[in-house]
Formats: sequence, C-alpha cells, structure tokens
Amino acid sequence: MVDDFDAAVAMRDGISDRSEAWDFIRAFAAGWYAPLTDGDGVGEEELKQVEGRLGLPLPAALREAYLLFGRRPELFEHQDPMLPPPELFVHEDLGGVLCFRSENQGCAFWGVRLCDLGKSDPPVVVQSRDGWRPFMDRVSLACVELVLSEALFSEGRLYNACELPTDVADVLPRLFEQVALPDYPMWTGDDESPVRWYSAPGLLLRQDGLTAFSWLHVRGRSLAHLSAACSSVPGRWAQWQGTEPTVVDELPF
Repeated sequence: MVDDFDAAVAMRDGISDRSEAWDFIRAFAAGWYAPLTDGDGVGEEELKQVEGRLGLPLPAALREAYLLFGRRPELFEHQDPMLPPPELFVHEDLGGVLCFRSENQGCAFWGVRLCDLGKSDPPVVVQSRDGWRPFMDRVSLACVELVLSEALFSEGRLYNACELPTDVADVLPRLFEQVALPDYPMWTGDDESPVRWYSAPGLLLRQDGLTAFSWLHVRGRSLAHLSAACSSVPGRWAQWQGTEPTVVDELPF
C-alpha cells in the first residue's frame, strides 16, 4: 500500500493557481480511479449554449473544470454534485449567484456571485444554514474540495464515520497529515465548521468542526485501508464492514 495516492503529499506545497488545481485533480483521478483523457470533459459548444441561455459568461476556471472532468461522474456526482451544464442557474440572493453545485436534496448551493463573473478564478460562496458564507477564494480550489468530498462518499462499504470527543480530535494531526486546503465552512452551519482534511496513502479523512463531538469521515481505497484508519482512531464508529475491531468506550490515552 506504500504506493497508494496520498492527497496531502500531492498537495504539500499548496495550490497557488488554477493550473496547479487541475494538475492535482489529474493526479487524484489517476491515483484514485483512472487517468483523465481528452474525452472526459464536456464540449465547448455545450458551454457556449449554457452561456447563451443564461446570458452570462462562465468564469475561465469554471469552464476549464467542465472541460477537464465534466463527463467523469465518479469525480463529482455522489453526495453534493457539480451540476451538469444545462442545470446551471442563477440564485437571486446576494444580487445574483451563478450556482454550479448542489447539496443532494437541494438544501444548499455553491456558486459565484454575478459581480465576480469577470474574474478568471473568482471566489465561491455557499448557502449554509447560517446564510450565505464565503467558501473558497477560488473556483479552482472549490473544485479540488469537490472531488475530495465526492470521493469520500462514493463507496458505502469503504466509508465510515464517528463522532470525535475533543481529546481524540487533537490526536488526528499526529496520526495523519493535514491536506493543504484552507479551513472552510460546512453548509450545515457553524457547529460543524470549519472543515479540515487529512490523508495517508489510500485514505481520505474529513473532520467537520473542531468543537466537542465533531464528525470524522473516513474513506479507504480498500477495506484494509479503512480498517487501519478506524482502528487507529479511538471512537464509536458508525459501522464496521469487513473488519472485526473492538468498539472503544474509553480512550486509552
């Protein structure tokens, strides 16, 4: 398992521009699923039709995202999917928000304010339970977060979650490497914010919130990866599939 993709290692120097964001997504796709190919993006003509329907230009970064992986559903279509181009729409709040991503039951949306559409890689806002909030300062970074989050929930038998007491949350940075994404808000509200990512070879981990009993979500590329992660973090895990660990009632440290 030493050669399995590690998101934190791949992003160790951070992402300074959208070109580096697309490079990370290419590496992630190749390491987690299969390499991206020329046919994995939507066509330029389809994006022009969307712009004509909306009467608005798409920011360069959003266009590039659709052109790069807009036909690779495993990268964006599980829990809170990126909208297909024909479903892009404008929300009337904040003077207008071009929405390109939706929570799976329509409880929240991610988008770019119309006043920022002239920027090549504009900031993204999210409609949370506490109102519209700044999400990421670049569309390209929001796309990186998108593919990580969608991978997290893409395979139920390789996913687990637990509620973390504060003293367990403190041990996460000692067990796993933090992914170099900025803290950002969870759409469910301040109690589950900020969100932070960790990784190890073949593992993705997302911590929602830093207060007592925040949630830790874990996805392994195999049951062996998943079992290793769950066994290393004391907590009451929601499910054990394909493993036989002991549920921990008292912390060993």
